Amino acid sequence: MSTMFTISCFGRTGTRSRNIVVFSYRQFSDSFYRSVTLDSESRERSRSVTAFYNQSAIDIAAAKPSVRLTPTTILYAGKSQDGSHLLRSAQYLHKELPVRIAHRIAGFRGLPFIVGCNPIINQVHEMYINAFQLLTEFPAVESLEDEENYSDLLRNLLDTHGDVVTLMAEGFSECRKHIKDENMIRLFLDRTLTSRLGIRMLCEHHLALRDEKPNYVGIINVNFSPRKLIEKKGEFVRAICDSKFGCAPEIRILGHVNATFPYIPPPLDYILVEVLKNAMRCTVENHLDSLDHLPPVTVTIASNKIDFIIRISDRGGGVPHSIVKKVWDYNFSTAGTIPDSRIDRGLLGDFVDPRDSGGATPTRMHGYGFGLPAARAYAEYLGGSLTMETMQGIGTEVYLRLRHIDGQHETFRI
Repeated sequence: MSTMFTISCFGRTGTRSRNIVVFSYRQFSDSFYRSVTLDSESRERSRSVTAFYNQSAIDIAAAKPSVRLTPTTILYAGKSQDGSHLLRSAQYLHKELPVRIAHRIAGFRGLPFIVGCNPIINQVHEMYINAFQLLTEFPAVESLEDEENYSDLLRNLLDTHGDVVTLMAEGFSECRKHIKDENMIRLFLDRTLTSRLGIRMLCEHHLALRDEKPNYVGIINVNFSPRKLIEKKGEFVRAICDSKFGCAPEIRILGHVNATFPYIPPPLDYILVEVLKNAMRCTVENHLDSLDHLPPVTVTIASNKIDFIIRISDRGGGVPHSIVKKVWDYNFSTAGTIPDSRIDRGLLGDFVDPRDSGGATPTRMHGYGFGLPAARAYAEYLGGSLTMETMQGIGTEVYLRLRHIDGQHETFRI
């Protein structure tokens, strides 16, 4: 026997109703249903769904502007012996995070109906709603004990939302054929990914303030060396490449190799891994007949008073004219397009999970085509740029340009 009820999904123009047919199994008695208790996961989902229909608190928060800080502000905020700097940081986050998350929830509600109701995208939407509830329900942070409990909440939320980018990539890949307005989707993804980056940077900075790490103030490395990070990420990507193809090009680092300055390394982890991965994949795929003599991937560092530039050059044959304008599009992937039996889906796809990029062993990679567009969005969020020049038949050069954060010149806000 079946019965019909109505559910609502949020679309760009508000709430829309749909009639859904479900089946009622009468062999289960009413007493059985009354005896069932929700486990913790079901209770959390129930809270999320309830909040989905009760939007007043989210609407109020979404109407507020976010208060963004410059890296210089958090770099020179200083530490205090009594821990009051932790208290101030937690109090700022307590007010700021619900506003930023409410902005993203509003973004999800503005998606086209067919996109917003995709199960995976809706799952991410509910994750944001649940995070909003947890953060707004947390009482005011007035003591160091409150700050410690609040830090535990932040740590748990960071872990819970660790797969958001991968989920978003998978969800948009599924509903790609239903997307008509490419610019709107690109704007939504740019804002969502960069907002997530900013939120994670703020939370990780607060948590890092609790630890005493040499040369660090929170997540800011006051003696950051581009060369050392390039070497670390280069070895990581070479391990993946070698695991996949049985070989990997060397990385040659030139330019201002001894330059050091204050900077925030985490966003560069993702950007460098993505660009190096593409450079190595193209190099191998373009030299299948001479794998024992692969040309190196050359990385050049330049640093001046205003910014620093990292140029990554490969001899991978360049980007074909037919797709050169598409490489910055979300969900565009060249994985699996090389018609050669020696290539199996490229270098495992076009998307790296940056959380795993610190190890020395191969990790997950997905052919969702989020890598380069996300990297460019991150670079622009950091007040810089990620551009590409390609010479078909020779190779490609990618330029990452980022501003210094020492406070002497205008910079970005987190």
